[in-house]
Amino acid sequence: MSTLNETPHANRVHIGFFGKRNSGKSSLINALTGQSVAIVSDIPGTTTDPVFKAMEIHGIGPCVLIDTAGFDDVGELGKMRVEKTALAAEKTDIAVILFSGEDIREEAKQYKMFFEKNIPALCVISKTDTLSDPATYVESVRIATGAEPLLVSAGDPKSIRALKDKLIQSAPEEERPTIVAHLVKEGDSVLLVMPQDIQAPKGRLILPQVQTLRELLDKKCLVTCVTTDKLEDALSALTAPPKLIVTDSQVFKTVYEKKPPESLLTSFSVLFAGYKGDLDYYVQGAAAIDALTESSRVLIAECCTHAPLTEDIGREKLPRLLRARVGQALAVDMVSGSDFPEDLSGYDLIIQCGACMFNRRYVMSRINRAKAQDVPMTNYGVAIAYLNGILDKITLA
Repeated sequence: MSTLNETPHANRVHIGFFGKRNSGKSSLINALTGQSVAIVSDIPGTTTDPVFKAMEIHGIGPCVLIDTAGFDDVGELGKMRVEKTALAAEKTDIAVILFSGEDIREEAKQYKMFFEKNIPALCVISKTDTLSDPATYVESVRIATGAEPLLVSAGDPKSIRALKDKLIQSAPEEERPTIVAHLVKEGDSVLLVMPQDIQAPKGRLILPQVQTLRELLDKKCLVTCVTTDKLEDALSALTAPPKLIVTDSQVFKTVYEKKPPESLLTSFSVLFAGYKGDLDYYVQGAAAIDALTESSRVLIAECCTHAPLTEDIGREKLPRLLRARVGQALAVDMVSGSDFPEDLSGYDLIIQCGACMFNRRYVMSRINRAKAQDVPMTNYGVAIAYLNGILDKITLA
């Protein structure tokens, strides 16, 4: 069970291990972690669905190690496993590619996606303790990938340390975007409007609220948290209007109508659009709402996989808002979790949630897929602000 002081999976560096069946991926992960995280067996295909292990690596910090099924899995079930492996690849910040077969050139073709997407990739020749001539493999990998491979054996602590050092060197160095800290300074008053409706987990706050609150506290802001029905009381209790108000997108219109003119306004979903995705693209995509007709088709993509309840924002509220604008015959499809179509060409608009459960690389892979197929894309908060006619009146950056 996760605790409040744990780094969420979505904010950890994702390190994926990829290779053929029985190439030693699971053994390597166990050696790196010093734990029996992944099941090890000589039987090919032991690893089925990807296994995600959260841990800390000194020099990288919080990370997730991903053990995947072999890219060479066979049969109908094997095809499904390979699809899961490909999905894990889209979430990977650093790829560890294991070469273990005789046909290195053919293996390398399976992994060209990492190089094409500029994902840092470490080429590893695994199970070196079983090879009679490792130098031959090294040269083959050099020719096939242009990379200098590491010789690694799960039973050799020295090679495991070398792999860990390479992972540290490959960790992303770019400055991570902030959620809200770029909008405020130390001492600013910030009001968070957080309706605790039926969708909110009992006794807890949802992740975007927790992460935003933590960042504001780290920034030394003066934070007040209220539910929507206490908004006016909170504003009256403050000696001056807050510098910033952050609200749940579902009550955007209500909060906008009651906020002081000098207070900036945004929503958790809009903040996460910039934190996890491409806010400019989302804003452009929202304009596509005006071009929708009753013969259009919209895809709503929710990243969570919770059981839908009454007045669910993705399944009920957004479709209702869209149909009130466009017409009741508007077709709206819904997907959740990691389900996201490869072919998006049948859609006139995609609306994605704030994606707090996914890492930024995976969110950007969805955005890039939409861009490549020329399909407009936006997110819940941006779309709701647009539908309420206040997108040009809220704070976007």
